[in-house]
Amino acid sequence: MTTAILTSDLSKAGRRRLLAHAGEPLFLAAWERSVFIHYEVDPSLLQRQVPFALDLWEGRAFVSLVAFTLWRMRPRLGGRFGEWLFQPIASHEFLNVRTYVRHNGEPGIFFLAEWLSNPVSVRLGPRTFGLPYRWGRLDYEHAPDGCALRGTIQAPEGRLAYEGKVCGSHFEASEGESLAEFVLERYTAFTQQRKRARLFRVWHLPWEQAPAGIEVTADTLMAGTGVWWGTAEFVGANYSPGVEVWMGRPHRIRTLPGRRA
Repeated sequence: MTTAILTSDLSKAGRRRLLAHAGEPLFLAAWERSVFIHYEVDPSLLQRQVPFALDLWEGRAFVSLVAFTLWRMRPRLGGRFGEWLFQPIASHEFLNVRTYVRHNGEPGIFFLAEWLSNPVSVRLGPRTFGLPYRWGRLDYEHAPDGCALRGTIQAPEGRLAYEGKVCGSHFEASEGESLAEFVLERYTAFTQQRKRARLFRVWHLPWEQAPAGIEVTADTLMAGTGVWWGTAEFVGANYSPGVEVWMGRPHRIRTLPGRRA
């Protein structure tokens, strides 16, 4: 079995999980010009602030910063009218701070924090999906070919800035069982707001990506995302021109390990 097939199988499994529920997907969108910045962190400290069991790669825990543009989000049903209704929240920049978890055998991500530039979405995300949205000014200059990558996020909590470029010009799916595959090929998001835990699933073809040389020049924004940051060590970055995405509806998780329903 080739590494390409291994990565493709993860995508196919994500599609099966999403479509196993009636009415899915709920939305269609694109995640464009995506920069992934990865840190290795102390798993014991990170686990203290994550309600789901960490998913480890070779015994190591990771947190990733993902800077991308949400483009043309719209309901799967509703045609042009549905797309018109979604125009106020359809396209804007995102910064996700996420780690990697596993619940009932299903791998996924858990958001430690998210910043976005759309005030309407900031209000809607926590109420509907339990997402930890925060408002900020996000300015991205991500060239389609990755030759120039720059980003600045300014928020009340601090500032993040980075710059760099893709190492090469060839985009392809991650090598099977590699760290890149572990952090990129995720098709379920787990959330918790107060005592209410939820999940939602997504699907897309495997990320066409390349390693990127990224320098983080300002990072005060990360201090407020948890104690994990005190142990963070930069381990690499990736860039992808983007993917077309199916996005599912939120589903309630009634019981977490160590808790009663």
